[in-house]
Amino acid sequence: MADPVTYRPKPGEIPTTPGVYRFRDEHGRVVYVGKAKNLRSRLSSYFQDIAALHPRTRSMVTTAASVEWTVVGTEVEALALEYSWIKEYDPRFNVKYRDDKSYPYLAVTMGESVPRAQVMRGAKRTGTRYFGPFAHAWAIRETLDLLLRVFPVRTCSAGVYKRAQQSGRPCLLGYIDKCSAPCVERISIEDHKSLADDFCAFMAGDTAKFVRRLTEQMTQAAQNMEYEQAARLRDDIQALERALEKNAVVLQDGTDADVFALVGDELEAAVQVFHVRGGRIRGQRGWVVEKVEDVTDADLVEHLLQQVYGAAEETAGGDVRAARDSGLVPREVLVPVLPAHEDEVATWLSGLRGSRVDVRVPQRGDKRELAETVRKNAEHALALHRTRRAGDLTTRSQALREIQEALDLPTAPLRIECYDISTTMGTYQSASMVVFEDGLARKSEYRTFTVRGEDGDGARDDTAAMYEVITRRFKRYLADRARSGEVEVAAFGGEVPLSEPGDEGPAKDKPRFAYPPNLVVVDGGPPQVAAAARALADLGIDDVALCGLAKRLEEVWVPHDDYPVILNRSSEGLYLLQRVRDEAHRFAIRAHRTRRGKGMTASELDTVPGLGPARRAALLRHFGSLKRLRAASAEEIATVPGMGERTAQAVVAALTQGRASAVPGAGEPDAVAQPTEP
Repeated sequence: MADPVTYRPKPGEIPTTPGVYRFRDEHGRVVYVGKAKNLRSRLSSYFQDIAALHPRTRSMVTTAASVEWTVVGTEVEALALEYSWIKEYDPRFNVKYRDDKSYPYLAVTMGESVPRAQVMRGAKRTGTRYFGPFAHAWAIRETLDLLLRVFPVRTCSAGVYKRAQQSGRPCLLGYIDKCSAPCVERISIEDHKSLADDFCAFMAGDTAKFVRRLTEQMTQAAQNMEYEQAARLRDDIQALERALEKNAVVLQDGTDADVFALVGDELEAAVQVFHVRGGRIRGQRGWVVEKVEDVTDADLVEHLLQQVYGAAEETAGGDVRAARDSGLVPREVLVPVLPAHEDEVATWLSGLRGSRVDVRVPQRGDKRELAETVRKNAEHALALHRTRRAGDLTTRSQALREIQEALDLPTAPLRIECYDISTTMGTYQSASMVVFEDGLARKSEYRTFTVRGEDGDGARDDTAAMYEVITRRFKRYLADRARSGEVEVAAFGGEVPLSEPGDEGPAKDKPRFAYPPNLVVVDGGPPQVAAAARALADLGIDDVALCGLAKRLEEVWVPHDDYPVILNRSSEGLYLLQRVRDEAHRFAIRAHRTRRGKGMTASELDTVPGLGPARRAALLRHFGSLKRLRAASAEEIATVPGMGERTAQAVVAALTQGRASAVPGAGEPDAVAQPTEP
């Protein structure tokens, strides 16, 4: 680990012009690439007091051993050079976007003398027009099969084409009129290229003129009584219309836009983009990004645009006209937040397109609704990514092993319990306990707690609440263990005890709280961890590991340690701890909202024995308000239809003594937890 002071350049050596800088490690590998409007100002920020740096930035500057920079003329040039170097060096501390799948495209090799239409994946090639991406390759083949009736361009491989030239006979597609057969000179090379141009124009969204042209030809053929030709043209029009139907109309005609959405947390994010051409969704694409550097959403959007549209420049080989013709840069780029350097990004994209490109956040109308749809797709993609990652047995085993090593546990924590407190200004204090076994949620053993405090009005703060909850849970554990027999705790939540003489039920009826966790996780930092540790110590429990996960920097705190345990931010162990913590947080909020909702709708009349909803409504309807009812005598209340003297006296007693329960059902477990709470 290097000290940044050892390689800090002198302030006078750094220029104040725009440029791009690279940090290298001791082996000369580039670990970070960045750009700046003012290199001196930007680089100086890395060499301030190391304690004041963000943890991710601190990790980068201590990993690096040198820094170098390149001066450029404008900020737009810096943007392009930064993208180029990130792609070339793949620095470990830069944001990395990776596709959540390899999307197929419909590609037309316009750079070849005889263009070919085909399904293509992977890196973009110079001289090839791309349309999509599509969700599935079969969707491309269906579309292509329909369009070959009208645009019979070559689809065969180079080997098939060469054999057809040598033999003088076309392939099967040539015989069924789904290829114009340039291999046997049924069509000239120039005419075939024009046919491929028309095919690309149709796929790019210029559809109306082709439908109109075929309709005119069909009408003319019918007038000339060439009915077979008219029927063929009719079928061609229907094929084009079916191909158009495969893309939903979402915006007004002529709209060319890419709509981006971003959803994520501290460590990773999911990105989705819909490609709209001619008012239709022509493709959808998604990424999952690991936030390996300290970035905001605006920075992420800027990096994303660099990656997506930098490919257009590479495909065109630096030719502005080719980049514009590729159709990869639309007129509008709709983003969830504006990029960090909005003007420079817009200028760069306009240069790639050859005309103005608007980068903006949609505020209203159809585009806003489409942006919301894209955001929902991003949410689903992130949830699916997490589910697949959590559901993999190998990944779960790796996560448990990493937690075991990081916390120095004797065995892998196969049973993890996590606790969180939820409250609003100290009211309706609720707590949650979630259970993960073998890295998977065990929802049947989730529990909720009503935090009572010493005087029954709730705990004074989160630490007191955490102490109470841990104490109550493990008191129940000790009691259940005593009733079921003393056993040694096995790695997976406890060894099942043998039935003793006189037991009515088998050993499987052992109370659930007799199973202790291998690891207790609390949502919070040192104060919450200290409170939980004190509760365990007071109960004499020393065989349960404990840690806390602080949300702001995702630090893992253990008792009696002044410094946190830092797990690799991309590690499966940290990912599992986050899932456990987030689930506890969600469950605690749910319990708190349930209690708060009941409390806000509770009435003093709810506690009167024998007074049901119908008679409560009758009382309020008769007296008009609770205030008037409180002032009424038992005799006046007894005059209300359905009320007897005994019930009237009970109402007066309840209202007089003020025995109201603001939270009916307090202390009961959440509906998902069948047994009563400890």
